[in-house]
Amino acid sequence: MAGNSFGKLFKLTTFGESHGVAIGGIIDGCPAGLTLDFDAIQNELNRRKPGQSDIVTQRKEPDTVEFLSGIFEGKTTGTPIGFTIHNTNQKSKDYSHIKDTYRPSHADYTYDQKYGTRDYRGGGRSSARETASRVVAGAIAKQILKDIKINAYTSSVGDIYLEKPYQDLDFSKTESNTVRCPDNAVAEQMITKIKAIRKEGDTIGGTVTCVLQNVPVGLGEPVFDKLHAELGKAMLSINAVKGFEYGSGFCGTKMKGSEHNDLFNADGSTKSNLSGGIQGGISNGMDIYFRVAFKPVATIMQNQDTINSEGEMVEMHGKGRHDPCVVPRAIPIVEAMAALVLADYALLRRQESRDW
Repeated sequence: MAGNSFGKLFKLTTFGESHGVAIGGIIDGCPAGLTLDFDAIQNELNRRKPGQSDIVTQRKEPDTVEFLSGIFEGKTTGTPIGFTIHNTNQKSKDYSHIKDTYRPSHADYTYDQKYGTRDYRGGGRSSARETASRVVAGAIAKQILKDIKINAYTSSVGDIYLEKPYQDLDFSKTESNTVRCPDNAVAEQMITKIKAIRKEGDTIGGTVTCVLQNVPVGLGEPVFDKLHAELGKAMLSINAVKGFEYGSGFCGTKMKGSEHNDLFNADGSTKSNLSGGIQGGISNGMDIYFRVAFKPVATIMQNQDTINSEGEMVEMHGKGRHDPCVVPRAIPIVEAMAALVLADYALLRRQESRDW
C-alpha cells in the first residue's frame, strides 16, 4: 500500500490500524533544537480523542502518545521522530457481522477489490483513527510555526449555520462547548440537532472553517505546488471530507471582477480579502481562510441493503460505536493538516532565504 506519507521537508509517515496493537508515525525533517511542549501535544490529542462527550463515539481511548526517538532532554535532535499511540479499547466483535459484507459508502469494497484483502475491524487502515497520528505531527508543526495562529471551528451542522464572519468571532470560545462552535447560541442548536439525529439511528454532516493568521508573505510555490493546492490536498486526505474551498470560494463565481478584486493599500496589504490570503499560489500576508465539507458518517444504526463478497444482495444493520457527526472531533485534525502544510513551506522558505 502506497500513499502513507505527507509532506516534502517536514514529512509524516503514519502506520497502524483501528483495531491493531497501536497506531503511530515517523516525522522526518523536523529541525534540531526545538524545545517541545509535550502537554500541548497531548492536549491536541485530547481534543480529537473519542469518548469526550455525549455527541461523539463512546469508544474510550486515552490516546496517550509515546515518543520513541528523535528527542533528547526535551529537545528535537534533527533525527526522525518516532511515536506510537496504543489502542486499548477495541471491540472487534462489533464488526464480525461485516466480515464478508460491504458497508455502503465505506472503503470496504474498494479495499477488497484493490488489495484482495481487508481488515474489516473498524475499517482497519481506512479508519479515521489514523488521524490521531496526524494530530501529533501537527502539534509539533504548530510549535515550529510559533507566531502563526491556526484556528478551526464548526461552522455548520446539517442546515444549521454560523452566519457570523470569522472576524466577529472569539476563537477562545471554540472549546467552550462540545460541538466546538464559537457562538454558544448556535452551538446549542447544533448539539440538539446531533442528538436528535443520533436517536433516529442516523448521522449528519457539516462544515469546518479554518483561519490562518500571521502567515508571512511568500509561502507556496507557483504552478503545481501552490499553497492553496497543498491545503486542498491536505484537507481532502482527511476521512469523510467531500469538499474544500478557500477565500471567496464558490460564492466568488457570482461576482464581477470589479467586485472581486482585492485592491492594494500602500503597504502591500489589501482592502478586502476575497483571495483568501493567497495569490498566484503564494501567501500575501493577509488571513488565509478556508472551509471543509464533511459528509455524514457512513455507518448508521438502520437496516440497509448491500452486497457481500460473493456478490449477493444482503441486508445489514450498523453496530458498534460511531460518531453521529464527525465535525466536532475533526477540528484538531483540520488544524493539524494546515500546520503540516505551513511547516513544510516555511522550512522550504528558510532554505530559499536564510533571512526569513
